[in-house]
Amino acid sequence: MKQLSHTDAIFVYNETTNTPLHISPILIYDTSSAEGGVRFKDILARFEERIHKSPVFRQKLVKVPFNLDSPYWINDENFDLEFHVRHLSLPKPGDWRQFCILLARLHSRPLDLNRPPWEAYIIEGLDNITGMPPGAFAMYMKIHHSAIDGATGNQMIEALHDLEPYPQTQHTPTPWQGEAPPSDFTLLKNAYFNALKSPRQAMRVAKHAYRSHKEGKKGYKGKAFTNHEVKDRIRFNEAVTPHRVFGGFRMDLQELKYIKNTVAEGTLNDVLLSIVGGAMRRYLAEKSELPENSLVAGVPISTRDADNHNAEGGNQVAGMRLHLRTDIADPVERLKLIHQDAVSSKAYANAIGVERMATIIDSIPSGLASVGMRVAAGTHLAARTPMLHTIVTNVPGPQFPMYMAGARAGLWLGAGCPLDGTGLFHTINSYYGSVCLAFICCREMMPDPDFYHQCITGAYHELLEAAQAIEAKAANSPRGKVEAAPKPKARKARSA
Repeated sequence: MKQLSHTDAIFVYNETTNTPLHISPILIYDTSSAEGGVRFKDILARFEERIHKSPVFRQKLVKVPFNLDSPYWINDENFDLEFHVRHLSLPKPGDWRQFCILLARLHSRPLDLNRPPWEAYIIEGLDNITGMPPGAFAMYMKIHHSAIDGATGNQMIEALHDLEPYPQTQHTPTPWQGEAPPSDFTLLKNAYFNALKSPRQAMRVAKHAYRSHKEGKKGYKGKAFTNHEVKDRIRFNEAVTPHRVFGGFRMDLQELKYIKNTVAEGTLNDVLLSIVGGAMRRYLAEKSELPENSLVAGVPISTRDADNHNAEGGNQVAGMRLHLRTDIADPVERLKLIHQDAVSSKAYANAIGVERMATIIDSIPSGLASVGMRVAAGTHLAARTPMLHTIVTNVPGPQFPMYMAGARAGLWLGAGCPLDGTGLFHTINSYYGSVCLAFICCREMMPDPDFYHQCITGAYHELLEAAQAIEAKAANSPRGKVEAAPKPKARKARSA
């Protein structure tokens, strides 16, 4: 039995029917590398062989009576793999639009928190997906955010896969032994002793808060830090409905590096944020809803140590806010300003200590936190006082091919969880030479996801063409050429 951290418990307390809080890795596979094809029972066998590599797969939640303390994870004594791994098929023609509609519907449904909070859907019939041969299939997983963050989710995915189509080493399923749920008396007794620790935790947090306030005040006074106050409400700042739309766009990693190196100011993450900013600018401008002030994005930050790489689960994240510079029309200028803001925001996060954010959360008594979170969720408080316009999370993946039952993974996307007040969520996944920018949104806020996909495509090509113009101008300059990555070949716009 293991108790959730206060950070993990927030995702349990905040979940409502309209805001299910699960995150989803999505992979599409090329079956041409699998001799004889791939059967559903082959995939079930892979899960059976590998799920011992992460306790998340077979743990379920046990809540403390009256929510007086954070819930616990226990090993499910009635675990049933075939309940969690399911089999679907797209109707013909099996194209990208049908796939996105299906993913949006699956993602809108909350998980059953009386069982281990994850599901995997094996989806066949993907016969018309750009960049994939006919006969492709996908795996869509949804895992509750209380169990994982983006980094541990990636590690779970890697644990399920092989590095070659048919590895020599075979994995034998390990015996499984669950545990009986603890009694209410045990849970309440633990809650009592945990409550006694709160005063000591509060003293430590007070010291952290004082240092953070002092450093933050110094930074703002010296104009080293930027104010990221949300000055304008937009359509994505309302309360969300239970309905979703999904879409994604695939980019070549070398093209993104070419942009970064040619502009010579910024990181790959800055380039991707500038594409998101350009897409949101186009979308809102088309609807005559673009505010004069820049939109603000929330960007999660991992607080994991460099050596802390495992699939044990849990969340170790903080966050920072950045201006997407949607008030700037020029894509290169937008990228440069985003980079400057990112440097400033990282300095702010370092000054206050991202670990202190988690410390403050963990200091709040669990009973009080559960009541506060449920009241906030039930009254849509976040939609009344929005702090962000969107969330953009970047989860780097492996730069080598992975295989499921002999089939090579060709695409890796992700889906986050839209929230009240932040109904548009962007997820960036890099894998084996490509980068996918996916979005999921409340359907009432974005009734036209195909158009938003066009906005992302347009913002990307606008930035790529601007980089090519910089290179051409430098080549004709008497000062010589700028150092840049090799110029990529022109590519057609594509879905994911």
